[in-house]
Amino acid sequence: MTIAHTVRMYLDQNQIPYEILSHRRSPTSLRAAGRAHIEASRLAKGVLLEDDLKRQHFFMAVLPATHQVNLADVARCVGRPVHLATEEDAAGLFGDCEAGAIPPLGPAYGVETIWEDGLAAAPDVYFEAGDHEGLVHVQTPDFMKLMSGCAHGQFGGRV
Repeated sequence: MTIAHTVRMYLDQNQIPYEILSHRRSPTSLRAAGRAHIEASRLAKGVLLEDDLKRQHFFMAVLPATHQVNLADVARCVGRPVHLATEEDAAGLFGDCEAGAIPPLGPAYGVETIWEDGLAAAPDVYFEAGDHEGLVHVQTPDFMKLMSGCAHGQFGGRV
């Protein structure tokens, strides 16, 4: 279990207290929540999207692991059509993370971010540390501080 260097630096720069929770290797956010014995609604996941009109312009949609991103709703929130980015795109942007384990901290990586309003209701938030074996745990006000300046809205439906 490790925390990606960029994530650690971003948390430290923003003076966010955090803890790392280890769990058995897991390929998905939902499974990670189960293996870490936390409510999946408190686990924020990041989904990388690309602007349909401007190639190589990426967005990150951040939502609870219990939800699936609705591309039409994201497009409505950001004012332009988007589609899912590729694993290769993610690897290029999140070079210090394992494939499929990108942290939902787009601002740390210079990626425009939009977050799902429902995340603000959780008492605390967990998210991928950059590998498939560790989660970062922060209090919700601290997570909101990390998301300050990012757009937010409703764009996810329950899985």
